[in-house]
Amino acid sequence: MTRAILSIRDRLDRVGMLLSGLCALHCIAGIVLVSVLGLGGQALLAPAIHEIGLLLAIVVGIFTLGLGVLRHGRAGPLLIGGAGLALMTSALFVGHGLPEAVLTIAGVALVATAHIRNLRHAA
Repeated sequence: MTRAILSIRDRLDRVGMLLSGLCALHCIAGIVLVSVLGLGGQALLAPAIHEIGLLLAIVVGIFTLGLGVLRHGRAGPLLIGGAGLALMTSALFVGHGLPEAVLTIAGVALVATAHIRNLRHAA
């Protein structure tokens, strides 16, 4: 692979980790602000935010983790990322609240772990 593609892939792995962290923060903030303070329910719990976030995670994951397998030959990061995306997808179907947050946070933790492993294997 060319150096430019590898550089882009490495940056997108880092973007994937950042998006995972922001997603987890969004879940925690949503629970606290909506359930404890009664604030921001319309904006924080909007289905579009979750759907767009999942779409971004899928696109970044397929590109970076897929290219990672081609580069370093290890399927582990792709499998871990796929499991995380499956958890994040299932969170869309359980309704708002603690179950959704648990599934989403577990999913983004797996996706972030996959990106970290992908970067380590590529080094």
